[in-house]
Amino acid sequence: MEVIIAEADKLAGLAADAVEKLLRARPAAVLGLATGSSPLRVYDELARRHKDGLSFAQARAFMLDEYVGLPADHPERYRNVIEKEIASRVDFAPGAVQGPDGLADDLEAACARYEAAIAEAGGVDLQLLGIGTDGHIAFNEPGSSLASRTRIKTLTRQTREDNARFFGDDVGQVPRHCLTQGLATIMSARHLVLLATGRAKAEAVHQLVEGPVSAMWPATVMQLHPHATVLVDDAAASRLQLADYYRQTFADKPDWQGL
Repeated sequence: MEVIIAEADKLAGLAADAVEKLLRARPAAVLGLATGSSPLRVYDELARRHKDGLSFAQARAFMLDEYVGLPADHPERYRNVIEKEIASRVDFAPGAVQGPDGLADDLEAACARYEAAIAEAGGVDLQLLGIGTDGHIAFNEPGSSLASRTRIKTLTRQTREDNARFFGDDVGQVPRHCLTQGLATIMSARHLVLLATGRAKAEAVHQLVEGPVSAMWPATVMQLHPHATVLVDDAAASRLQLADYYRQTFADKPDWQGL
């Protein structure tokens, strides 16, 4: 696991660099798209680079998760969030961005279809991730199986309170269920790039990077991934015991190595 500590704008640029390098080497690459606040600067930077010539026309993308039961036109439905924040701002082909179907009559079958679609695409090449204050990635809440696949999950009160800001600060409007890629699904991606900023994420980042691998902090499964990059600002890194070492290794990193 590589840990990079820098200003938020620089972190977004580094993540966008990784996406751009991938797309220029493999225009038909498969991207994994996250929602929430963490990737927004990355999407802004990718949209800017698209205007400068970076193409997504041959690429495909899969979303991490989706609320269950939100109407198709609800602004916080994750299909709509991804459309607004990145898909409509670049040149993805129609249908190239897919997400789990939170309005399906048979949610279990919808999850199985989604797993199959990712596999049929050849798997995800680069997965963008955020992290919750309780250590969840996607909507894999504490206690999630480290071997889990796409499935329905019940959201914790903490997650619903954290997400209430997107629903007029009314936690009662936040859905109680979601469909989410499982931890094993996420771990199947070839490169994981996680972004976290702000002191509220400091304990989760500490557990992710330096704690034991545990279902109580689901993101810690990333310690077992062969190519995981964690991008954090000073506030999110404030609990890291080896922060000075992470800064040193990034400062001394060879230019050719990339993320």
